[in-house]
Amino acid sequence: MGFQCPKCDAHKSLDIVSRLEMPPDARSDEITLQIVQCKHCDFTGVAIYEESHRGALDSELFDHYGYTLDQKELKGLKALIKQCPEPKNRRCSCESHHTLSRKDSYGRWIRPGFNEEQRTFQMVL
Repeated sequence: MGFQCPKCDAHKSLDIVSRLEMPPDARSDEITLQIVQCKHCDFTGVAIYEESHRGALDSELFDHYGYTLDQKELKGLKALIKQCPEPKNRRCSCESHHTLSRKDSYGRWIRPGFNEEQRTFQMVL
């Protein structure tokens, strides 16, 4: 599986170039914030991997999706990820994790820079 680039439409062309493990929220037990970059063009975007282990013992649900950000927001997000001393530690107490771990009134993680009108991209087989 892989992402289809929303800019050049190349299948399975987006690589994860950096990531930050986030604390769980009201819906997901595992959350990973990712920066993805196309191998074929100059596209860079954000991807989110969420996984829930709730429910029956043999049930796992996951979602892996991406979205675009304007260059200023993307640059700031990259800087925050880079500043984290422990990007694989979802319990890290650094300023980056503190800034990016905001939750809404339902206890759901607020994805950085995301809004419903943005162009999103999904995993393709």
